[in-house]
Amino acid sequence: MGTLQKYYKQSATYKVFKGMSETLVDFLDTLGKITENGIHVLKCILKGQINRKELIYQCSRFGVSSLPITLTIVGMTSIIVTSQVALEMVKQGGGNFIGMMMSILIVREVAVIMSGFAIISMIGSSLASEIATMRVTEQIDAIEVLKVDPVCHLFIPRVLSGIIMMPFVTILAAAVGIIAGAVTSDLFAGLSYMAYFDSAWLGIYMKDLWVSLLKAVFFGGTIALISCSCGYFASGGAKGVGLATTKAVVWSFVAIVIWDMIFAIAFFF
Repeated sequence: MGTLQKYYKQSATYKVFKGMSETLVDFLDTLGKITENGIHVLKCILKGQINRKELIYQCSRFGVSSLPITLTIVGMTSIIVTSQVALEMVKQGGGNFIGMMMSILIVREVAVIMSGFAIISMIGSSLASEIATMRVTEQIDAIEVLKVDPVCHLFIPRVLSGIIMMPFVTILAAAVGIIAGAVTSDLFAGLSYMAYFDSAWLGIYMKDLWVSLLKAVFFGGTIALISCSCGYFASGGAKGVGLATTKAVVWSFVAIVIWDMIFAIAFFF
């Protein structure tokens, strides 16, 4: 019996199942920690424990610092999509619907999703590595020794900055995306700006705008919370910082895609 057990533990099947079980346990453990931190942060916010000076700094970091890469990604995505569909739609007699199609696509999905991806890559990874470094260098332990709640002190300015600034970033990204679509339509398909924007206004409803902004609020808060949580529970020196940053980026990508699916089912089905 012992020999069979020994051979089984050396088999590929055992290693696969062991890896899957360890991944599942790590997933549930991380999800539980993020949820616990989210509840803690909400309680601190309701109590008014907000460092306004730090909040302003984090808002500047979250919103202003991320704008160049965010607007570039959204603008390029709009150019790529428009360049592939505009000429074909004009050929099929659908030129007057290009602006409508692009405005719906950009406002509902491209602006907020691509903004989220850009902010995860630039700000989310930075938040995770920053807090993870504080953890492995025992700075967070020093904060606890001073009788300061490290979750409230570190998380609240960052989470609130994501909630506050993400909608503004999304609005600017949507504007850039629609304008980039208009320019591309004119260059590739010869569609006039007037025809494009007349069509664009027909495709945008207040519901689309409000849902997009609501998604941005959830995306911003989720990215900041996940990034801070993954950094907060880091361990193991420089390697731990790298693992925490990677986990924060992966979890944030998955989380905003899940949020996007929930919003799509709730508001557009």
